[in-house]
Amino acid sequence: MTRPPKPFLQEIDAAPDPASAPPVPDDLPNGQAMQAVAALSQRKGGALTRFALWAFGALFTFALSVSAWDFVTSLLARNLILGWLAFALVAVAVLAALILALREWAAFARLAQIDGLRDRATSARATANLPEARRVTAALTRLYAARPDTAWGRARLAERQAEVLDADALLSLAERELLGTLDAEARLVVEAAARQVATVTALVPLALADVAVALFANLRMIRQIAQIYGGRSGSFGSWRLLRRVFASLVATGAVALTDDLIGSVAGGGVLSKLSRRFGEGVVNGALTARIGVAAIELCRPLPFVAQDRPGVSGLVSRALAGLVSRG
Repeated sequence: MTRPPKPFLQEIDAAPDPASAPPVPDDLPNGQAMQAVAALSQRKGGALTRFALWAFGALFTFALSVSAWDFVTSLLARNLILGWLAFALVAVAVLAALILALREWAAFARLAQIDGLRDRATSARATANLPEARRVTAALTRLYAARPDTAWGRARLAERQAEVLDADALLSLAERELLGTLDAEARLVVEAAARQVATVTALVPLALADVAVALFANLRMIRQIAQIYGGRSGSFGSWRLLRRVFASLVATGAVALTDDLIGSVAGGGVLSKLSRRFGEGVVNGALTARIGVAAIELCRPLPFVAQDRPGVSGLVSRALAGLVSRG
């Protein structure tokens, strides 16, 4: 009968010293492109700078107007046909400028209407004001009356709103029926922008290219989100929305990259195993998703109560699926 093998024991002379472990690198990716975009959006000139810009703008407009007038009158004196053609072209240019100005003004008015609806809904919910909640619901229905993607929700809201006798329940019903589809569309826009920023940052090594792409992608994302919720922001309206989004994030400290965001993006120590450039792309994509969530909250006519607020971790996971290995 054979004896069972004895266990093998090995004595350790000394326990490992934690002080001998290599230091944790302090140069983790911090989203430099998005930090630069945040700095650009929040940069404000002083009163003297704004006055100088206004003065130079007024001088340029005046000089351009006088030059156009002299050009048209001198051409009329030389050749009647060419003079009238120049006059027509100048008139068309002025008309186009007026149309652009009116469109920008309408965009600002539309954004102000969205802000007003959100404030009224918050007040009606806080004070349990059912008549005001019904007026807000009616205004939302009119806002999306021409939208085919809200037709089914508007029909369900029209069928059920008469049965609801509570302000909070009525606003929650309107939020679920009217904004559920729009929230899904906005999430897709945020995921696409985060994916684009992350990919370009990781693959394009050109200096300042990631900053330009991040700025363009975020402006386009915010404009699309505003259009989804009915804002239809123009060029200046999109820039103003970007400033508002970054202002709210800066006020809450959400622009700074934190450890929980790193963990939600890559999980554990995956970022330490990636290249520096790829890590920057992942972090920039995550910060873009965070900006998209803030833009949704600003452009949405109702605050998130009945519907779940989009989570940055979920958006980043879907946007960067396949780019970051979860191990």
